[in-house]
Amino acid sequence: MNKWYDEAWEQSIKKVSQISHRIKDTFPHVSIEGQYNSERSGFWTAGFWPGLLWLNYKETQDENIKKYAVSCESQLDKDLHNFIGIHHDVGFMWILSSVAHYKLLKDEESRKRGLIAASHLAGRFNIKGNYIRAWTDKVYADSQGWAIIDCMMNVPLLYWASEELNDPRFKHIAMAHTETVMNEFIRNDGSVHHIVCFDPKSGERVGALGGQGYSEESAWARGAAWAIYGLSIGYGYTRDKRYLDKAKQVAHFFIANLPEDKVPCWDFRAPKEQRDGKDSSAAACAASGLLELCKYLDGVEKDFYHEKAEQIIHSLYKNYGAWGNDEEALITMGTVNYTRSKYVNTPIIYGDYFFVEALSKLKGEEELFW
Repeated sequence: MNKWYDEAWEQSIKKVSQISHRIKDTFPHVSIEGQYNSERSGFWTAGFWPGLLWLNYKETQDENIKKYAVSCESQLDKDLHNFIGIHHDVGFMWILSSVAHYKLLKDEESRKRGLIAASHLAGRFNIKGNYIRAWTDKVYADSQGWAIIDCMMNVPLLYWASEELNDPRFKHIAMAHTETVMNEFIRNDGSVHHIVCFDPKSGERVGALGGQGYSEESAWARGAAWAIYGLSIGYGYTRDKRYLDKAKQVAHFFIANLPEDKVPCWDFRAPKEQRDGKDSSAAACAASGLLELCKYLDGVEKDFYHEKAEQIIHSLYKNYGAWGNDEEALITMGTVNYTRSKYVNTPIIYGDYFFVEALSKLKGEEELFW
């Protein structure tokens, strides 16, 4: 063991194994007073714990870990088949549960679940405006024309489905949505809108909203991370060089605005009085995205992004890691939604997932669940 990330990897795998004995096949979201809570199965973060379990299983081959991951996946069936309430985040939910299971063990039921979820996601595409609709009216009234940057991490489900079925329809939808993101979400300076609104009947762009960012013109940190990673994955499936260029544009903005410890405030443009909220989950996701970007670059450029990703993960490990017994999570100081949530500066399950995923990449893993 001659790299710090070897040590971080071993500690992470060991801790996920330990906390699995209590969390088992539930759906953790945030850690409260040192212990992860449990959300309902239909909550958008439901895939991250099984995703962590599958990362662990790849390393340990622990049958209990596999059992918990499979059980989580099975519990999601009622949401998958109920359809009512299904939203844009089916990628987060079924890529990291069903698609991961299928890629690792070739389980045919898991493959079917992934394809059904992809069909649900494709069904949310509005040809007027070329976007995948976010949320439902139950979450936000009259939101039929809303699209969000988060969906860049859901569209990989469509690319996967196209390859599985040898049917380009899903890929066409993913690329059409990505085109809209590049044109309407990413500003010239590389910062990113969270929500862009369209007239759902005409497709005309009618504005933008701050969403989980400070304001319409601000720069929500996790939104930038979604863009970096989603565009890099998209390039891997399409080899469209514009995706790579846009990913680099957002990456430059993200990197240039990082503080000394490499972990951003929840919004890069938040006013001084609201800069107390850090977001380690944005840092972890962006780092994993930068490492994905590196797969398609060479020379000095590749070395630059790899170094920045490694600096971020090293800081998370050393400055934000929770390696004692009084905290279940792996990394601390994530912010769910500063403007609407009490969960500020708290551990978040997707921060843990992307942290471990990035460590696996630093160790040489190239096969993605995405």
